[in-house]
Amino acid sequence: MSSINEICKHVVDDVDDALAAGVVDLNTGLILGVHHNVPYFTQSYLDAVAAAAVDMFRGKGVSNVEKRLSQTRGEEVRDSMMEIHMSTPKTNHFMSVIPGKPNALAVLITGKKANLGMGWSGLRGALPDLATQCPS
Repeated sequence: MSSINEICKHVVDDVDDALAAGVVDLNTGLILGVHHNVPYFTQSYLDAVAAAAVDMFRGKGVSNVEKRLSQTRGEEVRDSMMEIHMSTPKTNHFMSVIPGKPNALAVLITGKKANLGMGWSGLRGALPDLATQCPS
C-alpha cells in the first residue's frame, strides 16, 4: 500500500509538466500529503495554496451561496463543490474532492504545457488510491 506522498509523487511523475500534487483536509486546511519538484514551493507557500483551496470549496462565499440555495430549494445544500479547475498565467490547478472522503481534497498543479485532459486523468486516476489512504 502506498502512502499519500508516494501516490502524489506518482501523479507528478506521470503527468507531463506537473509541478505538484497534494491532499488537503477541508476541515482544517492541513496538508495530508504532498510531492513537488519546484524549489520555491516552501512549506509556507504550500500552506497558502492549501488555505486558498479550502476557501474555494468550503469558504464563506461558497457557504453563503449554499445557504441561499437551501432556502430557495427547501432542502439543505452543503459541501456542493466537487471539482474545480483554475488557471493562472503560468499554471493549471486541478482540484477534486476524494470520493468517499468528503473532507479530503486532491490537488494537482501543472505548467501550461500540460494537456488539460491528461491533468484531469492523472488526478482522477489517483483518487481511488488516495481514498484508501485518507482518514474518514
